[in-house]
Formats: sequence, structure tokens, C-alpha cells
Amino acid sequence: MIYFWFLILALLAEVLGTVGGFGSSVYFVPLAGFYFDFKTVLGMVAVFHLSSNISKLSLFRAGIDRQLILNLGLPSVIFVILGGLLSSKFSALYLEILFGVFLVVLSIFLIVRSNFSIKPSLRNSIVGGSLSGFTAGLLGSGGAIRGITMAAFNLDKKKFIATSAAIDLAVDFTRTLVYYQNGYIDETALRYLPYLLVIGFIGSWLGKKVLHYLSERTFKSFALLLILGIGLVTLIRSFVNLPG
Repeated sequence: MIYFWFLILALLAEVLGTVGGFGSSVYFVPLAGFYFDFKTVLGMVAVFHLSSNISKLSLFRAGIDRQLILNLGLPSVIFVILGGLLSSKFSALYLEILFGVFLVVLSIFLIVRSNFSIKPSLRNSIVGGSLSGFTAGLLGSGGAIRGITMAAFNLDKKKFIATSAAIDLAVDFTRTLVYYQNGYIDETALRYLPYLLVIGFIGSWLGKKVLHYLSERTFKSFALLLILGIGLVTLIRSFVNLPG
């Protein structure tokens, strides 16, 4: 059985992630959680991201910061392995609660500290890459942390998306292998794989079109409020499902 509305939500997540710069997983993971077990969702988001990042690279290939890929991408790949392996030590329900807390705390912080920025240094690149990789492996989403780190380097929107997609591609390929070893990429994930591959390409293309009509600041405020709402819903649903 294929859930049609889940595919529509996956497409929406890809468009929002492309335009907002937070990555589609920050929306895809909690939305997919309404339909599937959290660890199955981790497997799905890894293969979904592979296609979406390949499409972003083809659409926004007009500039990639190779030095930033090395400084931020290498620690991301190393720590996504650690996070992915650690995810197998926790139950799906507690990982979902942790993800909900992550979304709520992150969105509130960025709403309150709208002008927050970090210095564009090698140390901050390594720390940001490590944190984004670890949360991507453990919780399924690290794009927001990587976005905050990359914002310090004042890249234009297209170069930002292309560089982020290149890093994400390496991270997703690595965690796909780890998740497969963990048993997360099961029959359900494979059944949806063809649909998610197509949605990844279409969503990225639509996101590129939307970028021409919305100001980045306006959309970012909307995106943060949406992340906060999704985080709260995720927490409420998780606590309702707690045993006892």
C-alpha cells in the first residue's frame, strides 16, 4: 500500500527545505513519522536526500565552495557515522522525542536570536560540521546546524545551496550505508524509493522557481514558525505514545 498524502507531504518538505536553507529532512522526518516507525523514517530520509541533493547540484551548479566542503564536509561525514551507529542504541520512540525537542529548541533560539551569527573560522566550520553530521546520523536532520554555520561565510543563495548539497550528498551516502547495516532500510523504505527519487528532483526544481518570488528573510521567518509547530506536534504525539 502506498500512502498518497505522504508523497504530497514529502514533496512539500523538499520545496520548503530547498527554499528555506534548512534542508528537507527537518520537515520530512516528523511528517513521515505520522505514517512510519522513526527508524524506518531514518532509512527513508537518507535515500530521499540522495536524490534531492543530486538534483540540487544539477540545478545550482554555478558555484561550489570547495574549501568549505573540505572544512565542514569532512567532519560531517565522520560524525554522521558515529550518530548513525548510536541511533541503534535507542528506541524509536525516544529518538522521536529527542528530535521533537531538537526542533523546538532550535526554532525558538533562531526566532529569538534572529541576528545570531558565528565567525567564519576554520574551528567553527569543523565544530558546525561535526554537530550537523552527528544530528543527521542520530536524528535524521542536521541541515539547520550546517545552514547556521555556512551563513557565516556570506555565500550567495545559489552557491549556498550547491555547497550544502555537495556536503549533504557525502553525508547521506555515508549514513545510508550505516542505516542499511542497522536494518533501517527495510521493505517499506525500498517500496517508496522510486517515488521519493522522483519527488526529490521535482521538489528541488519547484524550490528553485519559488526562490524567484519570495524574499529570503520573509520565508525564513515562516519556515522557523513551521519548524516550531512541527516540533511541538512531534513531541505531543510522542508523549501520547509513551508506555504506561
